[in-house]
Amino acid sequence: MSISLDKLKALRKQAGHADAATAAVGAASAAKPTSSEAEAMPVPSEASGALPASAGSSVSRLKPLLRQAPAREAPARGEALPASPAREDSVFGWVEQIRHRPATPAPAPAARSPGRPQDVHALRRLLATRNRAIAPVARDDRSGPIDRDLPGTEIAPGLHLIEAFLPQPVPARPLSLAFSKRPDEAVPPHDLLFFDTETTGLAGGTGTRAFMIGAADWHRDAARGEGLRVRQLLMSTMGAESAMLDAFAAWLAPTTVLSSYNGRCYDAPLLKTRYRLARRGDPISALDHVDLLFPTRRRWRGTWENCRLATIERQLLRIQREDDLPGSEAPGAWLDYLRGGSARNLRRVGEHNHQDVVTLAQLFLRLVQAEAEERAAALTAGN
Repeated sequence: MSISLDKLKALRKQAGHADAATAAVGAASAAKPTSSEAEAMPVPSEASGALPASAGSSVSRLKPLLRQAPAREAPARGEALPASPAREDSVFGWVEQIRHRPATPAPAPAARSPGRPQDVHALRRLLATRNRAIAPVARDDRSGPIDRDLPGTEIAPGLHLIEAFLPQPVPARPLSLAFSKRPDEAVPPHDLLFFDTETTGLAGGTGTRAFMIGAADWHRDAARGEGLRVRQLLMSTMGAESAMLDAFAAWLAPTTVLSSYNGRCYDAPLLKTRYRLARRGDPISALDHVDLLFPTRRRWRGTWENCRLATIERQLLRIQREDDLPGSEAPGAWLDYLRGGSARNLRRVGEHNHQDVVTLAQLFLRLVQAEAEERAAALTAGN
């Protein structure tokens, strides 16, 4: 069934309020109500001055015709929409206005606070990338390039050997191990190897590795004479671990006696783990090991506030360190160097490790002396 344009004009004249009808129909078209909402919508009466019931039904009949109306050709990209004047002699005037009205731009999204990242994980990756980057123009003290110099000689890619020699007399006789509850045993001074490690953490396990191994032994050199030889192995890259383990194993002999401070519980097991992970034989387990922590505790527990090595060397050996880097900061110093930071704190780690192994040699002699004095006092009292 169709309806002529003349009849629609007559309906508009009967309504007397064409503008109101146009607004009502336009709002209904823009809202696009469902069929159920359209049925529930009240029909305005003649008393209110709106369209009569017949006009509402006529408009509903007009909707299929609007759907079948040919679509206008879309303008080219970037071309402005052509103006379409409203036609007062046709009910399609308001339809033309609505169809060709420019779309309202979508509101811009609310700006996020500059202090709140949109993606926390992306921000963390960005920070990690920034820390790993080595900027050639970066400055360490704002007066020159970053200090990346490491002491010693690079004996393998990423592995540095640091050597020092401290002239001093080597004990002439074997040193008694009576202080370690081994009264019938003694060790030749040249067989002792005092060692200490600097690691990436204190948790242990496969995720912790030693980036520095320091060792000291009494040595007789043809040119320099007798003294304490200090050797240190320092990794400047992750890939140098295998070379470091091989170099340390070359310092060991079947007669070597290891000596450390709590190394039996920490340093030695850590190195054994690293040898196994590197698919190398374990050169440590077969060697004798004298840990100086336990005899030190038995003899001087309660004398000072604790039995840390730094406390023992200050109170017993009268050694005062200067500009010493705490051992807890050693992992951060090494990791910062790997990320392109300064080598200054890493050199301080080397100095700390150097003093540790020198202190071990002096503490060993002090324990031997204290045990001998105690035995002599006991014999004198017995006589």
